[in-house]
Amino acid sequence: MKKTIFNTLVALLIYCGQCIICQESIAQKNNSDSLYSYRAASPGGTGKFYLGREIAHVMGASNAEWLDRVSRPQEENTQLAIDKIEMPPTGVIADIGAGTGYYTFKLAPKVPKGKVYAVEIQDEMIAALSERKKKLNNTNVEVVKGSITSPNLPDNSIDLAIMVDVYHELEYPVEMLASIKKSLKKDGQLLLIEYKGEDPAVAIRPLHKTTVAQLNKELGANGFKLSYEGKFLPIQHFLLYKIAD
Repeated sequence: MKKTIFNTLVALLIYCGQCIICQESIAQKNNSDSLYSYRAASPGGTGKFYLGREIAHVMGASNAEWLDRVSRPQEENTQLAIDKIEMPPTGVIADIGAGTGYYTFKLAPKVPKGKVYAVEIQDEMIAALSERKKKLNNTNVEVVKGSITSPNLPDNSIDLAIMVDVYHELEYPVEMLASIKKSLKKDGQLLLIEYKGEDPAVAIRPLHKTTVAQLNKELGANGFKLSYEGKFLPIQHFLLYKIAD
């Protein structure tokens, strides 16, 4: 009889523990979902919206060749974008959503005594970055596996975080921006390079383009303010944000 009562109590305690964990998980999900809204997805979209903008699907590793296409330098004037990024030799850069490392390894020579974190969430891209690093015999790029809510970077360590045609695909922009903000040094900045949503002539799918007004609204809601808008790229915005005072 005593053994039966003991087993019943143990089972009850386990059940209660599971209920508590489940309730905490639901509460966390509800808290996150309160930031976003959901409705029928558009072509290429997730059906998840943040401040009126539908979040685009992430470009998969199967399309990685497009990132390194021969026509990209001419189409986007990538060299000018890189030239406009000013960093001291000891600077620390985080290329978030680095893909195959197109920007990563072009930025690395700017910080010979510093570091470039190449952050990715897709295992195929992580492998591609690691292989490229090995092939180039690079010593100042560190490949980092991020998550959908965090780039997994050290706190107060980054001079410049950069996202090139990545922000519009973030599944959890609020959580990601909060994590990026924690990783930035006091005077650290965030650079967004995004296709121009205001220009219908930019031949990119609508959900993969963004407007300055929309980006300012979203970044402003998360403690950032625009400090510089470069208007020198042919089809992309060059927007530099700093942490709001």
